[in-house]
Amino acid sequence: MEQIIEVSSLEKTFGNQPALIDVSFNVRKGEIFGFLGPSGSGKTTTIKILTGQLSATAGQVNVFGVSTEKMKKEHHRKIGILSDNSGLYGRLTIEENLKLFCDLYDEPVERIDEVLDMVNLKGEKKKIVSKLSKGMTQRILLARAFLHQPELLFLDEPTSALDPVNTKHIYNGLEKLRAEGTTIFLTTHDMHEAEVLCDHIAFLNEGRIQLLDTPRALRQKFSEPTLTVETTDGKKVVVSKGPDGAETMKELMLQNRVASVYSNEPTLGDIFINVTGRKLA
Repeated sequence: MEQIIEVSSLEKTFGNQPALIDVSFNVRKGEIFGFLGPSGSGKTTTIKILTGQLSATAGQVNVFGVSTEKMKKEHHRKIGILSDNSGLYGRLTIEENLKLFCDLYDEPVERIDEVLDMVNLKGEKKKIVSKLSKGMTQRILLARAFLHQPELLFLDEPTSALDPVNTKHIYNGLEKLRAEGTTIFLTTHDMHEAEVLCDHIAFLNEGRIQLLDTPRALRQKFSEPTLTVETTDGKKVVVSKGPDGAETMKELMLQNRVASVYSNEPTLGDIFINVTGRKLA
């Protein structure tokens, strides 16, 4: 499968302070790749290097098969970015802000309603931006990021200011973009978000990638070889996944005492703490 992003031995240093250390990963076309880590771990620095806003100190970074240092206008037009420094014109309405970007990217104005619907703001386009809540502003920035239908979308903490209802709406919109072939590079410290959205995730800690795999593979790797059985009288019985556990399960089932059964897999947050000794905060 085509690789949209290829990173090999990436290093970034600010003065004498290393921000990224020997970072390597690939992102395939049409997947959502999660870059997870606490604040200050190097997530935003990585996005700035991938989008050509910063230069790498060492290593090789290719996007669309081209070194980020050699990317041209046609490459940048295929990229959408949501970051914490994305500005809007406060005196203009939502619609007027987005129309400016329609003009910039030669997109039809009908596209505005499409993207506002994806972020649950279709009925709010006449509102003045300066009077909006932080969550609404975040959703406008997100709509603007994929207004021009980019092939590659960089999202830096896209739902950090949103309530659960709008977060779910955004998730549905991102799933739709992926189904249409958009590749999404997502940075977050929300492990549930990564679980719901991402095909692959990388755990970044103090500038280094500690783990990289699918969410499912990571949970299986660190899971205990046991199952928990909740019985009809409210008790929990932990059994092994081997023959002894099978006998216990059989006995409980013959007694009609099994209410539910689940595996003892850790959450992604548990795994991160296990590997790094840090919480995602």
